[in-house]
Amino acid sequence: VQLQASGGGLVQAGGSLRLSCAASGRTFSSFVVGWFRQAPGKEREFVAAITWSGSSTYYAGSVKGRFTISRDNAKNTMYLEMASLKPEDTAVYYCAAGGTYPYSDSKRYSYWGQGTQVTVSS
Repeated sequence: VQLQASGGGLVQAGGSLRLSCAASGRTFSSFVVGWFRQAPGKEREFVAAITWSGSSTYYAGSVKGRFTISRDNAKNTMYLEMASLKPEDTAVYYCAAGGTYPYSDSKRYSYWGQGTQVTVSS
C-alpha cells in the first residue's frame, strides 16, 4: 500500500483544514488507518485512528472534539478534518495504514505516507 497525504498549509489560529490521504492497493479497505504528527524537536505522536469499517474512531486527548477522522473505502481515501486549530497543532502530519492494537502506537503501522506540513499562526 502506498499513501499520499495532502491538504496541509498555513492557517490562522481558530481556522480549519482538511487533510486527505489517498491510498493505492486493493487492501486499503481492510486496514486500520491513522494520522500521526511530528513537531520540530519532538517525537511523532498519535492524532487519530479509524477501523476498517469506520465504526470505531480513536483520538488523542489534545485533539478530541476538534479533529474528525473519516474514510471512504470506495475512494481508497482517508481524511482528517481539523477545526479550532491552535499554534500547538503545528507539525508535519503523516497518514499510516495497517495498524494493529493499540492504534496509538506508531510502531504498529506497516505503511506510511510522506507527510504534509500544517502551520498554525497565532
